[in-house]
Amino acid sequence: MVKTIATVALALLSSLGHAGEMLQGDAVAGEAKAITCGACHGADGNSVVPNFPKLAGLGDKYLLKQMKDIRDGRRVVAAMAGQVDNMSDQDLADIAAFYDQQVRTPELADAELMELGRKVYMAGIMERKVAACSGCHSPSGKGNGPGGFPGLAGQHPEYIAAQLKMFRMGYEDPAGRTNDSDSKIMRATAFELSDKEIEAVASYAAGLR
Repeated sequence: MVKTIATVALALLSSLGHAGEMLQGDAVAGEAKAITCGACHGADGNSVVPNFPKLAGLGDKYLLKQMKDIRDGRRVVAAMAGQVDNMSDQDLADIAAFYDQQVRTPELADAELMELGRKVYMAGIMERKVAACSGCHSPSGKGNGPGGFPGLAGQHPEYIAAQLKMFRMGYEDPAGRTNDSDSKIMRATAFELSDKEIEAVASYAAGLR
């Protein structure tokens, strides 16, 4: 079973993290291009409203992929409608580079959810073939920039939970989130998690330092 989980994690590393050839972003240019983004995500990428993810330190490869997916219709985010439609790949790479250089503000984990959240994040759930989140997002929650896996530490726990539920829906319903990878690793993982487990692991991940 451990071997199965490790194999799934390796498949994710080779598929979800693959976003094609990485453009070199210019953070200075990106700061100017990201001015309108600040209305929702904060001038430094630290949004104050949980509906909007913190982009600071998210990882330029991951953020570039998400913006391209939104622009090209592979990921539907109502609040982003029209925001990146007219941006080139280079524009998006510059914005991604700018936000990746920012420092994310911390969040606090819910003490009552700590034990369950730690178990799911660090060890997964073997009997349901749920891979440990730490395998791709790192034990410290800092993610894997070169692999294209976002850092979760300091992200709004409400946002993490909402995305896990969207991936869970996307496992069977295209109205959910489906832009993880051909292996459907995030969809398959989230599909096996209960609401309580999602809330717990989201809280734990957000509170990592």
